[in-house]
Amino acid sequence: MINKILIANRGEIACRIIRTAKRLGIRTLAVYSDADAGAMHVAMADEAVRLGPAPASESYLRPELILEVARSQGADAIHPGYGFLSENAGFAAQCASQGIIFIGPPVSAIEAMGSKSAAKSIMGDAQVPLVPGYHGENQDQDFLKTQGDLIGYPLLIKASAGGGGKGMRVVERGEDFAAALAGAMREGKNSFGDDRVLLERYLKRPRHVEIQVFADSQGETVYLFERDCSIQRRHQKVVEEAPAPGMSPELRQHMGEAAVAAARAIGYVGAGTVEFLLDTDGSFYFMEMNTRLQVEHPVTEMICGQDLVEWQIRVASGQPLPLRQEQLAIEGHAIEVRIYAEDPTREFLPSIGRILHLRTPEEGPHVRIDRGVRQGDEVSIHYDPMIAKLIVWDQDRPSALRRLREAVSTFEVTGVNTNLSFLSTIANHDAFAAADLDTGFIERHRQELIPERTPASDRVLALACLELLLSRKAEAARAAGTSRDPYSPWHGTQGWRLNGDNHHSLIFEDGETEVSLIAHYRRDGYLLELPGGEMLVQGELEPDGSLSANLDGLRLRARVVRSGAERTVLCQGSSHRLMLRDPYARSQQDDREGRLTAPMPGKVIALMVGEGAEVEKGAPLVILEAMKMEHTITAPSAGKILSLNFAVGALVADGAELIEFQPCVEA
Repeated sequence: MINKILIANRGEIACRIIRTAKRLGIRTLAVYSDADAGAMHVAMADEAVRLGPAPASESYLRPELILEVARSQGADAIHPGYGFLSENAGFAAQCASQGIIFIGPPVSAIEAMGSKSAAKSIMGDAQVPLVPGYHGENQDQDFLKTQGDLIGYPLLIKASAGGGGKGMRVVERGEDFAAALAGAMREGKNSFGDDRVLLERYLKRPRHVEIQVFADSQGETVYLFERDCSIQRRHQKVVEEAPAPGMSPELRQHMGEAAVAAARAIGYVGAGTVEFLLDTDGSFYFMEMNTRLQVEHPVTEMICGQDLVEWQIRVASGQPLPLRQEQLAIEGHAIEVRIYAEDPTREFLPSIGRILHLRTPEEGPHVRIDRGVRQGDEVSIHYDPMIAKLIVWDQDRPSALRRLREAVSTFEVTGVNTNLSFLSTIANHDAFAAADLDTGFIERHRQELIPERTPASDRVLALACLELLLSRKAEAARAAGTSRDPYSPWHGTQGWRLNGDNHHSLIFEDGETEVSLIAHYRRDGYLLELPGGEMLVQGELEPDGSLSANLDGLRLRARVVRSGAERTVLCQGSSHRLMLRDPYARSQQDDREGRLTAPMPGKVIALMVGEGAEVEKGAPLVILEAMKMEHTITAPSAGKILSLNFAVGALVADGAELIEFQPCVEA
């Protein structure tokens, strides 16, 4: 058995590997960048070694440095997790040449699946069904356009070395092909160092169903059933479940055997995932094979009762698979959602900042949390913005779905924008409950899943007021307790006045709207004048910081998290941010007319216009790369480019003025 593992990764997967290694009595060695010096995976490991500065290219993506750390610290194995070096054949080869076990597949298997085009050819020879398309080596743009016209539209352009939705474009019309091809090639080059692409017919309503396979060095290969990963944004999964809803035993066996054939065709060893597109008529097509552990592996573990990281370690140590195919069975249903620091209302742009408050549901047989961050940690521009994976399990899908709804509603995060409300809406959506799934789920239901921002409700405003008034009361009581005159009226917060009603005025900023409220002090609580009318509220602050409230007879628990003047109200799965306004503070109006700013920190990778250019509304102007994704800044209206403030390659801060833009004046 392996004695000491270096984990060449970070975040939740590093923590996940450490937990299994500790259970097996294996020592762990973490590596970290400057941005991760205080990270959770560093604290959990037995030892940790600094790699370098925050950018992954200067730390986590330096194979020679990681190997040097492994040698110097006596690690006899390296687990690459997923992402970073997990599918880097050169790194796996270097490990082998230096006598270090690479906990992953053979170099030949990584190389075979590293090119999507080559993988399609191999799978075709192995009789694994393929989507019609072009997977050849000719990358001439005119030739690719001709092939695209022959395949027909809509068409999918994919980076040949890609993954995670990077370097992928859907082309609806032939006239859009050239721009989409340029974008896919550029993103493929930036993300993978390879600008080659392949073309495939774009299926209208396919499901993304993948098969977990495992193989050992003795020649045994099994499939651990399937996962449905159809709900995606930006071609990246956000909800996964196992088993896939609506799968017949015959289709499950057929797809499982096809996945095993794919693994055997390349002499596979270890954990892998064979991904298929499942069409509405029950036909399925090979999409790609990921030669690593997948982010969504916990749902497979939950329905099979197995630890797949332990399987990886045992297979890498030369041991046979723990179970044969006939010994594997499905029990119950599991659903996983990925909780990201991102803003669904802004095309899922990542949200950067410090996690001010983090409270997760209680874990147990039905609820599992995989995370690599803690309260107080930073979500950085340099890495993926995933905060945690929430996994639920129960005996059947309806029961698991009820578990999911409850768990999402009690997951609390403030300090950064998150997709928690978005996930809650999915969990409560009728189409999801009916398992009406396909890869266009989010786009088809976008209006319901990502509604326009609504003003704070009277309930939210009442909770913010109640927490503020109770906090002031508690502070006054503490002050009185340390005073020489604890009964002084100056310690009172009941709003007493000599002549007139005892009340207090409060002003909150709700986005761009100012909301004025009045709180009248009553013997049994507070009578609030709210936009929707009066409400009698009572409550108390609990020792854990939560708020126990009674709003006109409605009893509920909530939490109000403070950061300066900011108040984030968390209640029953919803989150609303308010600013407590000081009426005596000077008002500052930020006039942004004529400015185009960076929506987040990033790097300018392309300028699509020059100074003096006249553009139409929606024209692409600048392309930013941030957190491994491209973001295109477009013209808000027809107008003229007065100046470009940054060159290609420049790093820009959140809110930096990228372009001085002059809108056209309508006649």
